[in-house]
Amino acid sequence: MAHDSFEALRQRHDALVAATPDLRIRERASRLGATEAELVAAGCGVTSRQLGGTAQAVFRDLGSLGSVMALSRNDAAVHERHGHYENIQADDGPVGIVLGPDIDLRMFFSAWQYFYAVTENGRDSIQFFDKAGEAVHKVYRTAQTDAAAWQAYIDRHALPAATPVVVAPFAASTEAAQPADAEALRTDWRGLKDTHDFFSMLRQHKVSRIGALRNAGQDLAQQVADGAVETVLQRAAETELSIMCFVANRGIVQIHTGPVQRLARTGPWFNVLDPAFNLHLNTTAVTSSWVVNKPTVDGWVTSLELYGAAGELIVQFFGERKPGKPELPAWRALLQSLCPTALAA
Repeated sequence: MAHDSFEALRQRHDALVAATPDLRIRERASRLGATEAELVAAGCGVTSRQLGGTAQAVFRDLGSLGSVMALSRNDAAVHERHGHYENIQADDGPVGIVLGPDIDLRMFFSAWQYFYAVTENGRDSIQFFDKAGEAVHKVYRTAQTDAAAWQAYIDRHALPAATPVVVAPFAASTEAAQPADAEALRTDWRGLKDTHDFFSMLRQHKVSRIGALRNAGQDLAQQVADGAVETVLQRAAETELSIMCFVANRGIVQIHTGPVQRLARTGPWFNVLDPAFNLHLNTTAVTSSWVVNKPTVDGWVTSLELYGAAGELIVQFFGERKPGKPELPAWRALLQSLCPTALAA
């Protein structure tokens, strides 16, 4: 580390924990002006072994562990899914996917840099960090995990000696807050054939996601009340409506598909607390909520999208769907009910 030795960081960390003992590691890193990867590498409140090899190789081997808990998060949303890593497609390219019935992921490996086996308060995990030292993805051992396979995985990938953490911040975004030609954006939007083409459309117009929503027109994107997420989840739970929940950071997208049942609020956090799926959403971080409407070859697809103060996407919700199948009518009706004017159809 350039600004602190491991010993100096541990001393500052221990003083922080003594003064404020209930902080999670992400918050401790923020208060110390460090990164989570640096705290893990320095053994601040944890024991760790660094893992070596390419991100793809270390990740591909997760399928050997049996049932685990997969966690991906950003500053305002935490997505946890129990199950097995199955159908892992992670060759040496920059993009990988996991398409199991339990764990569903999209990985962007060019951002990944540091990997550790971590024990914190008796809880074991495999943790992946990006080049800026931010956590990308964590895999937690559970009572259902194959204990021998877990240890064998660590032994296969552990480095004989740890390497330094050299934090390399990512370049600031150069996306514009509004498109140069809003009508051209609108034309291209209405010409979409697949929701996956939306990102390339944004790049073509050099506009941020939130900037596109604000300039697309009410039939394509409408801002709705920030309490909409609770309305949608409660209605989905009441009607047993199957949904999709996407939480992403720079290096991964984690997806839950299925119903939600147990909902609860704890302070600023609104939670889904089901046996296989947990979502923790800090609703005080949400500064705008949007119903977004995109055309596809299978018909229109609507989503509820929540954004933070800097225009960052926090979480997306869709009705359960697969390519070749139209959107669930009940989901479409639910999202339309949030909107003051009609969506394009």
